[in-house]
Order: sequence, then structure tokens, then C-alpha cells
Amino acid sequence: MSQSSVLLELKDVHTHIGAYHILHGVNLQVPRGELTLLLGRNGAGKTTTLRTIMGLWQASQGTLNFNGHDITHMTTPDIASLNIAYVPENMGIFSDLTVEENMLLAARKAARSNQMDAARLAWIYAMFPAVEKFWHHPAGKLSGGQKQMLAVARAMVEPRDLLIVDEPSKGLAPAIVQNMMEAFQKMKASGVTILLVEQNIHFAQQLGDSVAVMDNGRVIHAGSMAALSADPELQQSLLGLAL
Repeated sequence: MSQSSVLLELKDVHTHIGAYHILHGVNLQVPRGELTLLLGRNGAGKTTTLRTIMGLWQASQGTLNFNGHDITHMTTPDIASLNIAYVPENMGIFSDLTVEENMLLAARKAARSNQMDAARLAWIYAMFPAVEKFWHHPAGKLSGGQKQMLAVARAMVEPRDLLIVDEPSKGLAPAIVQNMMEAFQKMKASGVTILLVEQNIHFAQQLGDSVAVMDNGRVIHAGSMAALSADPELQQSLLGLAL
């Protein structure tokens, strides 16, 4: 893969958390304009990889390069300022604030909601109608699915080059999962590069262009999602399941 077609690259990344050695030489490429899935069993190191990309944990060895920038030792705010949005597994919603206030916090160019990009908001409302419907309601009153939609909508309130989401379909009803899939398709069509950690294999199959499978703190397989979907033996050996 040519360097210009790779938006994010991790080379031999090791991460220690306290005394624990969690990532053992992660190599990962996220192609520009594609949706990349990070799969693997619980405890494989997927969330730690995302947190290391965002500088929430510091890599103890190896390099991380984003869009020509060496981000290995950058702080989380500086990494985010390169136009990367991160939605953690717990979503990070401010329950006591309204949906509007949650959105406004993420809109760095706006001091008040009427300064937010109207066309951008209309695009978000079309993907996530609940954001518009509950605009003036406390975010803590939303259902789990609505909170997840708000978390992703908030991440996309301004155009991003890379959107990283940790388990977007976790605990969601099938109808909401379908809505989420359609939203990610629209976001990808708009040109944003997406990196998802996901356990829902149907979700992964429907959306993924590229896939990387992790186990024991390493990437043990990387390739196209279509090729993995078409190879039951490979799925079984990598994930212990049938797609």
C-alpha cells in the first residue's frame, strides 16, 4: 500500500500500563477513505490500541504516524486537533447537559448553537433523528441507543479526517444497529476514514473494507473484509466463530 493511501500507521507499537505489557508490537495500517475493522477476542488489546493512538496511553516502543505527522509522543489534545475524533466504549456523554450542549462542546468553532454549521447539523439530523428530536432534553434521559447516536453525532459535528469508535453496536437493539450501520455508510461516503473496534460480526461484515484481527496484544491477520468473510476456516482459526 502506498504511503499516500495510508492515513494512519502503527509500527511495532508496544504499550505498558503500569507493570503490565499489553501491546506487543502492533503493526496496523488504516487506509485513507476506508472503513477498517479491528476484531479480536476480549482482552486482545483492541481498546488499548485505540487509546494508544489517541495518546491516552503512551507507546513505550514503536511509532504512530497520522497523515504525515509523528504522533507517538503527542498529547491527546494535540492529536485530536489533527482532526481525529474518538468515541470511547463508555461514550463519554455529559448526562446533566442537554443534547444541544453536548454537541456544542464538541463544536470548537461555535460559542453558541446558532453558530454551528447548519448544513452539517442537517446532515447529522438526517442520520440521527433522535439528536434533533431530543435537542433540548438532558442527555442522561436518552436510551442506550440514543446515547450512542449522540456520541457519534457529537464526534462528527465538525468535519473529521479520522473517526475512531470503540464498539458502536454494543448492547444496542437490532433496529438501532441497522440505523448505526446506515449512518457509518453515509459518513464513509462523505470521505471520512473510519476505524472501528467491533464484536458484532454481522455489523463488521456489512461495513468493513479492511480488517485487522488482534490476539494477545498483536495484529495476527490483516487484509480485506471480503476475503475474511469468504473464508470460514480462516474465521474459525482467527476468531473461533463463523461469520
